[in-house]
Amino acid sequence: MKKIVFKESHKKKLKELILDFIGIAIGCAIAAAGMNAFLIPNQLAAGGVSGLGIVLLYVLGIPVGLTVLAFNIPLLIAEGKIMGVKYTVRTIFGAIMFSVLIEAFTFVPDVTGDIFLSAIYGGLTVGLGLGIVFRNRGTTGGTALAAQLLQKFTGLTMGQGIVGFDMVIIATSAIFFGAEIALYALVSLFVSSKVIDMVEQGFGQEKAAFIISNKSKEISEEILHQLGRGVTNITAKGGYTGEDREVLFAVVSRTEISKMKYLVYSQDENAFLIVTNASEVMGEGFKAVDPEEL
Repeated sequence: MKKIVFKESHKKKLKELILDFIGIAIGCAIAAAGMNAFLIPNQLAAGGVSGLGIVLLYVLGIPVGLTVLAFNIPLLIAEGKIMGVKYTVRTIFGAIMFSVLIEAFTFVPDVTGDIFLSAIYGGLTVGLGLGIVFRNRGTTGGTALAAQLLQKFTGLTMGQGIVGFDMVIIATSAIFFGAEIALYALVSLFVSSKVIDMVEQGFGQEKAAFIISNKSKEISEEILHQLGRGVTNITAKGGYTGEDREVLFAVVSRTEISKMKYLVYSQDENAFLIVTNASEVMGEGFKAVDPEEL
C-alpha cells in the first residue's frame, strides 16, 4: 500500500514539475518576444541582465541572449552549491529558456518606432511574461538571483539588491545611449514591475474591511447572515481613551463592498470603517488552496 502511495505522489510531483516547466516556457516566450519587439530595437535597457545585454549588444555587438546566459552560469553554479540542484532546477530551466528564446525571437520586428510606446508595451509584455514565470515558481535568474546570493552574504534585502543592480544598469545605459533613453527605460522598468506583481498575486481585487463600532455584534451578524462572509473579532485598545474596543475584520468581493457599507451604517451611522485592497485571498469562500501548487 505504501509503495502505491509513493508512486502516485511521485507521479503527481512529476506532473506538477512538467506543468511548471510549460508555464515557465510560455512566460519566457512572451518576455523574449517583448524584448525583441519593443526594448532591444529602441535601446531600452530596463534593468536586469537583459538590460545589460542590450547595452553590450550596441557597444560590443554581443548578442543579448549570450550575455544573459553568460551572466547566469556562475550564479546558477553558486546557488546550486549553496541551495542544492533540486532547489534551483526551475531557475536553471528558466534562465536557459529565456536566453535561448531571446535569440530565437530576433525575427520579431520592431512594432513601433515611438520610444514611449515601446517603453510602455515593452514593460507590459516583459512584465506579463516574467509574472507567468514567477507564478510557476520559476525565475530567469539574472539580478534577482544575484540579489538572493548577495542577501545571504551581506544581509541586504532582496529588494535593495535588485533595485541597486537595476539602477546601475540604467545609469550605464545613460552613459552610452543618453539620459532621455535611460529615463524611458526607467518607465519600462516601473511598468514591468507593476505587471509582474499583478500577474504573480492575481488579478482579483477583493476588499478587506476593518470596522470599529459600539454595535459590533449586530454588524457582525449582518455580515455573516446577509453576505455569508466570515468575520473576525479583534480585541484592541483605544490610544486616546485607553478603553478596550472590538475591531471587526472581514474580506468581501469587490461587488459586495457597497452592500457591506450599507449593512454597517444601517446599524451604526457613527461606525469607523476602513476598506483596503486585498490582492490575493485564499481559503474558505475564496480561492481554494492546494499546498503543492504554492
